[in-house]
Amino acid sequence: MPYITDPVFYLVAIPAVIALGLSKGGFSGVGTIAAPLMALAVSPVQAIGILTPILLAQDVVTVWSYRRTWDAGILKIMIPGQIAGVGIAWLIAAYVPDTAIRLVVGAIAVAFALSQWFGIAFRVMSARPSVIAGRLWGAAAGFTSFIANSGAPPFQIYVLPQKLDKETFVGTFSLFFACGNALKVLPYFLLGQLNPVNLSTSLLLLPLAVATNIAGVWLVRRTPTEFFYKIVYILIFLIGLELIYTGAAAMLRG
Repeated sequence: MPYITDPVFYLVAIPAVIALGLSKGGFSGVGTIAAPLMALAVSPVQAIGILTPILLAQDVVTVWSYRRTWDAGILKIMIPGQIAGVGIAWLIAAYVPDTAIRLVVGAIAVAFALSQWFGIAFRVMSARPSVIAGRLWGAAAGFTSFIANSGAPPFQIYVLPQKLDKETFVGTFSLFFACGNALKVLPYFLLGQLNPVNLSTSLLLLPLAVATNIAGVWLVRRTPTEFFYKIVYILIFLIGLELIYTGAAAMLRG
């Protein structure tokens, strides 16, 4: 079967898949860098096409690992919004600049992390979760995940202030994005992103993806809860900066 043979692609794809595996294992958000990394060697559209089957396989591992620890109430609130967000993104995918989405999501992520560290009013606003807020953040997560593979910050903004225990947070995150990735399959197929070359390349990277996914689960379960959340907030901040940087750089080039 045909697959990508350019060695430069694998120089960026391997660290991207490792980041994705650790993210799926529980260090939520770090996988946001996967698509931008791979976009250094292939188009952003092709990067997402290659990552989609990998994400689906990783979802199986992660959901099984955390199958007993998830919050049904949060999922009932957020998933309807997620479905709407994915649908809207599918309809307007050809018209919304990826750079604009990255800048907006990055700015929100950085503001949220700063609010947690320095007590900015945004934290107070997000600390009182409501059904409406959950629907809106769910829609934002679905939309940005489809457009720019950056759905983690909107999810985290709604869920982190609820102070779930570590494994319940990871399990809820895993089920939410497993649902979102399943929703993306048909739209990505219709957009021509699941072609033989991309699928073969995904298959080549799959063993590494699953291995790092399992390693991520192992690390999360051995990380103290307080330290785990400190890591998550740092990751949100760094990922937000990365999204702002890549979005601004692409806008300046364009």
